[in-house]
Amino acid sequence: MVVITTPSIDHFPIVNNSFIDPSFFNDVPIIDLSKPDSINLIVKACEEFGFFKVINHDVPMEFISKLESEAVKFFSSTLSEKLKAGPADPFGYGNKKIGQNGDIGWVEYILVSINSEFNYQKFASVLGVNPDNIRAAVNDYVTEVKKMACEVLEMLAEGLKIHQRNVFSKLLMDEESDSIFRVNHYPPCSEIEEFNTKNRIGFGEHTDPQIISVLRSNNTSGLQILLKNGHWISVPPDPNSFFINVGDSLQVMTNGRFKSVKHRVLTNSVKSRLSMIYFGGPPLSEKIAPLPSLMEGKDSLYKEFTWFEYKKSAYKTRLSDNRLALFEKSL
Repeated sequence: MVVITTPSIDHFPIVNNSFIDPSFFNDVPIIDLSKPDSINLIVKACEEFGFFKVINHDVPMEFISKLESEAVKFFSSTLSEKLKAGPADPFGYGNKKIGQNGDIGWVEYILVSINSEFNYQKFASVLGVNPDNIRAAVNDYVTEVKKMACEVLEMLAEGLKIHQRNVFSKLLMDEESDSIFRVNHYPPCSEIEEFNTKNRIGFGEHTDPQIISVLRSNNTSGLQILLKNGHWISVPPDPNSFFINVGDSLQVMTNGRFKSVKHRVLTNSVKSRLSMIYFGGPPLSEKIAPLPSLMEGKDSLYKEFTWFEYKKSAYKTRLSDNRLALFEKSL
């Protein structure tokens, strides 16, 4: 018999309120993909925030709704049923445990690989869940979101005046691309009111190691990003739009010009939050280093490494660690 222990709510980390702006941050850069002049705005957003919102995208709402419906159906199952789709190895269903190094959060999730074949039959024994429906919903959604991510990356390359417009996007389009897809569910956390705080951690602060991350959530708040001044600010939810994060690999490829954004999710005492994230990564053997065309006589801030080396290193760290520190050059 396997006994599964769940950390009690008092073991979950609490946020220091003195560094939180209680209001929504209404100055999140908004990129309208239907307007040609968005190219300069998107570069500026990556330099100043490493984060922006995308509107007028071409991802069909029916694909978004279909995937959200399948996710809600799965997460509405009993814990004993959901556990049949786990443990996350690293793919499959996971609950509260984030990574292998002691991080926990008020979250449950599904993690699937994109280019390598993921075994959706993990979901076959979950009562009321059809693995073929989940597979179809994920594939339809990811295909369109990946297309949008590549469009964004090509706009960035053009904005940086790089001759090879697909210098970033080709890494996602490569059949060996190491991209993953994650659905996070943050259940209502009514217990937090007993501790007189509304700032219990759902998913701890971190940057994303890949090139780019594309996030969409339901209409429940919780996402926060860290500004340069050291203050955390809340991002207003928008279920009809997407939020883009610069990843560590893109920071390195631009020699620090673009910044990977540190972000986190706080719990909500009343409503559940559902988020879907596409992490666009390069092939495992891809060498990651500042692009020569962006150096302009400047020194490289980073040592060259393969995506496999960085991924291996990153997964040995805690969420909040500066994963790039090991690969920074001493100038």
